[in-house]
Amino acid sequence: MTRTVIESKTKTALIGFDQPFCVIGERINPTGRKVLNEELERGDFSRVEADALAQVAAGANVLDINSGAVFSNKMAEDPRYADNNFVEPTLMKELVEHVQAVTDCPLCIDSSVPGALENGLAAAEGRPLLNSVTGEEERLELVLPLVKKYNVPVVAISNDDTGISEDPDVRFAVAKKIVERAADFGIPAHDIVVDPLVMPIGAMGTAGLQVFTLVRRLREELGVNTTCGASNISFGLPNRHGINNAFLPMAITAGMTSAIMNPVALPVGPTKLAEKRAEVEAAGIVLPPEMDDETFCQLFGLGSTKPKPGKEMEAIRAANFLTNNDEGGAAWIEFNKQPPKAGHEGRGRAGRSGGRRRRA
Repeated sequence: MTRTVIESKTKTALIGFDQPFCVIGERINPTGRKVLNEELERGDFSRVEADALAQVAAGANVLDINSGAVFSNKMAEDPRYADNNFVEPTLMKELVEHVQAVTDCPLCIDSSVPGALENGLAAAEGRPLLNSVTGEEERLELVLPLVKKYNVPVVAISNDDTGISEDPDVRFAVAKKIVERAADFGIPAHDIVVDPLVMPIGAMGTAGLQVFTLVRRLREELGVNTTCGASNISFGLPNRHGINNAFLPMAITAGMTSAIMNPVALPVGPTKLAEKRAEVEAAGIVLPPEMDDETFCQLFGLGSTKPKPGKEMEAIRAANFLTNNDEGGAAWIEFNKQPPKAGHEGRGRAGRSGGRRRRA
């Protein structure tokens, strides 16, 4: 049975056909996150640390660390900052060190810069996942030696020198080529996690059917584990969570074994809170003056002021149970336990306090 082993210094995450679906948290990525990018340019890693902890608390099994920042202000002082080959190796090392300082969750080192990949591998404790290699000849020659040198698993993305094909047979052929080239370096198929590339369903109506077919072929013909950028399927569409929630269990039943995704339902911010309070007040609804923001959010269905597991995590937990990868439903039951009310933390049966603490 194919199993891909990813390790930190003290913990192991398994990706496998007979394992619960592996969630690879994607939040530590400055691409498209202007505030995070600006903080990293100032050397502020507090949000990175908070994102790491929130994703682990929400159920992430592995944390993806992407160093693709653009330091625009520093470019004016030093032209070298315009080159990601200069920026990313140092930044990746710092990101890995800061994340490892707050959690022992296994890591996924994510960059298009070979120097950043190697710095991340050198800084990571244990056996991280490397993200990624493609079928492009130059990329194969740069990345596969690193995979062999550090004895780590790698994400293989199904595109090559010709780009991303809309033909699933072509994408399968690229994946097969990567697996075969990896074998030439002595890298076994169980250390290859193929990303068959999920197309947006809004642009290609057969995108879902394509990826389900591809995942089955990759499992049955190549014996490899698979992953994807889960939110790609819903790109550009309304109610993206609704589409993602349907897609993930369907992908799991087709044989997909992991996904790179956001496990956290982002908290309700002050702007949305203020808008809703104004709306309630305008409707003539009088609320108790002592009502806090969290209670207000719960009452009016806004979500929460605190990071919590997203609806996608609920769908994944249910799919694990339904595919018999959650023995006895223990994880599903634990996931659905209600947190204690304020003032009742640490109470045991019959309201007694001083119950045993459990490590998260």
